[in-house]
Amino acid sequence: MLILKHRSAARRRRSLAAGAAALFGLSLLSWTGATAAPQQPAAAQPGPVPVQLLALNDLHGNLDPVDGPAGAVSRVTGSGEVVRSQAGGVAGLATLLKDAREGQPNTLTVGAGDLIGGSPLLSANFHDEPTVDALEELGLDVASVGNHEFDEGPDELLRIAHGGCHPADGCAVPGEPYDGADFPYLAANVTRKGSAEPLLPPYWIKTLPGGERIGFIGLITQHAPDAISAARIRDVEFHDEVETVDRYSRELTGMGVAAQTVVIHEGGAHGGSVPYNEDCDDGGPGAKLGQPIRALAESFSPDVDVIVSGHSHEPYVCTVPDPAGDPRVVTQAASFGRTYTDLRFALDPGTGDVLRSTVEAANHPVSTAAPQDPAMAKLVATWRERSAELENKPVGYITDDLPGRGSTAPERPLGGVMADGQVEATRGNGAEIAMIQPGGIRADLTYASSGDEGDGVVTYAEAFRVSPFETGLVTMTLTGDRLVEVLRQGFSGANEDRARFMQPSAALSYAVDLRLSGGARLDASSVRVAGEPVVADREYRVTVNEFLAEGGDGFTAFKEGTDRQSGGMTDTAALVSYLQNASSPEAPLAPPAPARIEVRE
Repeated sequence: MLILKHRSAARRRRSLAAGAAALFGLSLLSWTGATAAPQQPAAAQPGPVPVQLLALNDLHGNLDPVDGPAGAVSRVTGSGEVVRSQAGGVAGLATLLKDAREGQPNTLTVGAGDLIGGSPLLSANFHDEPTVDALEELGLDVASVGNHEFDEGPDELLRIAHGGCHPADGCAVPGEPYDGADFPYLAANVTRKGSAEPLLPPYWIKTLPGGERIGFIGLITQHAPDAISAARIRDVEFHDEVETVDRYSRELTGMGVAAQTVVIHEGGAHGGSVPYNEDCDDGGPGAKLGQPIRALAESFSPDVDVIVSGHSHEPYVCTVPDPAGDPRVVTQAASFGRTYTDLRFALDPGTGDVLRSTVEAANHPVSTAAPQDPAMAKLVATWRERSAELENKPVGYITDDLPGRGSTAPERPLGGVMADGQVEATRGNGAEIAMIQPGGIRADLTYASSGDEGDGVVTYAEAFRVSPFETGLVTMTLTGDRLVEVLRQGFSGANEDRARFMQPSAALSYAVDLRLSGGARLDASSVRVAGEPVVADREYRVTVNEFLAEGGDGFTAFKEGTDRQSGGMTDTAALVSYLQNASSPEAPLAPPAPARIEVRE
């Protein structure tokens, strides 16, 4: 648990004095050591107003716990050992949130984006309406949008927010029109092109029973287009985060709302499996907080008291100085509902502002052994019954785990299988090789049975969870030098600070030297196609998903590909088809040998 214990200059001294005086029943004079004339007993003054924020982010429609490493959380023990355990599941989360609210008179639940999108079949089969139902059952009060809220474009996001049946697939439950989310989605820095008006409300104000008000400014990273298929967002724009926050912070201040929270889908990462109870301030305030959230948190208006973040999937509770030099808490929970953040503070009864000296926060795991909330369990079961036949259909057989999302290795076995499947699906378009970006792998395939299907059996639901986007495949022609540039972009430009190892199909291999920096980490001479060195001016037929084909995740060299052929097979269908064709009960699929990416350290 983090407790702020330091502020700066006169404001720090005044705030500490006033906060402590109110908390402990002292007068400001007695706290500061001044002498006052005897006074008659005064009427009791109102004390600080306690507030609790319960936060989650990047749920991605995972109503069930996620199997394998991607569904685990890490914890540092008292002896310094890091231990891992499985976590997640909204039925357990519902119980834990109810327990956390006990005894708290003013509690709010907030979401920092990507609550939907990239979802397993249970939710995605109904365009994430099951997840919205679950979020309402959790008691969600307000949420910012994330990049995955735009997976089906802004119009679908507006439908999710306001209601209505899907324009193509109709009502998820025949005869029961979807009524929209009962919590507000915020998008302060997202506008239609040419408009100054936000696509969704920029902020939400909660008035507590005592009349105190808290403002929530909700927004998304301005770099969201790098993580969204360009075709889905051609008519929207994403604006500067600091300018947006400062604008609406001033607006809230002008309305007399002194307590302000930013809920932003942007985070900081420092790689690996981060323990949810790691001390982010070990080595100094916010020492372990990564970019870009650190720079944003240091820049937002000093009137913003607390920042709840998302996007990087790593749990943290950190302190950074605001522009006035005062400490400010920044939090994020782990993705997929594996942890939630419990953030508490007190409001000054006179000014309504946050007493920052009272802010404390901690991340808590959602153990898979947590008691299941009956109402939530029933809700999930109801939706599961509607898709059970498709979910439980066997589509493949494996001999061992195929680590994907939960793997920290540069070459992920599941990535190779998915890339091989995309080559096979597009042979008719002349495909020689295929590549998968790490972010396109959403889970792991585990050998152990997750239900009644039996060990080693891959169901349609399990395959869909790994590759849920149903994005079209594009086969294009790249010259050898452009192919090398694609691989180099995994370590340079937008990916220089956090390398993205492109997952290759069997015919493609390359070597990386992590002792070097930037694009130099790729050994261009090592790139091979079908065992032969790449020739700069030779043309190669390459398959990728539409997101990459449009330059997503910083791989802009794909935009130079020519003779594009698309339509028909999606990335999801390609994986399912490959598992069906390459495996059987008698001849299950084995993990590919790790020989496609050589790493030198």
